[in-house]
Amino acid sequence: MTSLLALIALSLAWELWLAPLRPGGSWLVLKALLLLLPLRGVLRGNLYTLQWSSMFILLFLAEGVVRGMTDTGASASLAWIETALSLIFFFSTIFYLRPFKRAAKARAAGPR
Repeated sequence: MTSLLALIALSLAWELWLAPLRPGGSWLVLKALLLLLPLRGVLRGNLYTLQWSSMFILLFLAEGVVRGMTDTGASASLAWIETALSLIFFFSTIFYLRPFKRAAKARAAGPR
């Protein structure tokens, strides 16, 4: 999913060059490592990974909203971009998983 890759790139650029908390970069760049956890499964379309990563991405959504409302300047703009990318990823995974969930429910219900 492109939104996850874009979020990784944004996290790296934001905390290393664009608007780090401290000049020269900050340890907050490590949050990009967290985004690497689901990357392999997401790129392969693993349903289990997509399920848990849709909940996991909400942490980044929350950070984006908080920093968007409290930071100023470039950092606030980057936070709103993070929020948008997180929302795109969340809804993309939900809509991708929807048919699989319906099929699983139909199989569980059995023939009627």
